[in-house]
This record gives sequence, C-alpha cells and structure tokens, in this order.
Amino acid sequence: MKYNTIGDIYEANDRIREKLRATVGNLTDAQADALPEGEKWTVREFVEHIAIVDEGIMRISAKLLNAAREGGKSSDGAARLSDEFLQKAAAGRTAKFEAPDRVRPTGTKSIAESLARMDETRRQLEELRPLFESVDGTEAKFPHPAFGDLSAQEWLALLGGHEMRHIKQIEAVLEKLK
Repeated sequence: MKYNTIGDIYEANDRIREKLRATVGNLTDAQADALPEGEKWTVREFVEHIAIVDEGIMRISAKLLNAAREGGKSSDGAARLSDEFLQKAAAGRTAKFEAPDRVRPTGTKSIAESLARMDETRRQLEELRPLFESVDGTEAKFPHPAFGDLSAQEWLALLGGHEMRHIKQIEAVLEKLK
C-alpha cells in the first residue's frame, strides 16, 4: 500500500471497486445467497457490509476534512499515511475481526441495491476530493475500532483495503460453491 498522492488512493480504490463489480456482477441469486459451511456471511451480506462501511468512511472523512479546513492548514495533495497506520493495515490483512453491530449486514439488500448505495457514496467521496487534495487532514482524527485514531487520508486508504479484504473473502465463498 504505497501512495504518493491523494489521486493514487482514489485510483487504487477505483480499481478495487472494479474488481468487486467483476467478482459479484454476474452471480445468480443462489450464489449470492449461499452460505457454505464455515462461513458467517453470504456474498450478498458481504456486499451490503461494504456499502455500509463505505458510507460511514465517507461521513467520517467529510467531518475530518471540514475540521481541517477550519484549521486553515493547506496541503499539496500528497498522501500522508502514518507508519503506525501502514503497519496496522498490513497486519490487518490476515487478522480476524468481528464487525460492530452498526456495520453488520441486515441481509435485506440485494447486491444491486448495495452497489447502487456504493456508487452514491463514491460520488460523494469524489465531491470531497478537492478537500482531500487541498487541506492538511493529518491532524484531525477519528477512532477506528481496530486501528485506533485515523486521519481522513487514512480512512480513505482504509476504504480500499477493507473492500479488497472482503473481495478475497467473497472469492473464498464462491470457491466453496464450485
């Protein structure tokens, strides 16, 4: 996870989103709703969870960026992710986590509904891009349950990492269905 600019983070997140769409875009209802032995969530539930988390990250980022803007510190658009965040993110790729209740899927949303929600969140994140690129959002922080206090830039990077983690889990579920 090496990013030089905010644009690099956005581009990586877009590539990850395309991978998610390619992975779940043509699934049957039976594949989307199957719960193989040893799994806790269906593919549909994974996608709903991602949509919920994405929306939360967008809201947190907006709050942090607005606080940074009020602080008056400008940025050159460089991506500044702390070493601590990078270490925790690397360790988190294989760690087991239990999703907090507020981001657990309900099981009531179709993959198409969740993807549409994710598209809307992505549109809102795109509206935040000028703030990400122009204000220094490294000082204002908001706590993540597993990673601790994160800046807006770290939350943005986490969005893609979180999505990629679940793509791999979705692929594992689909592999069990073969």
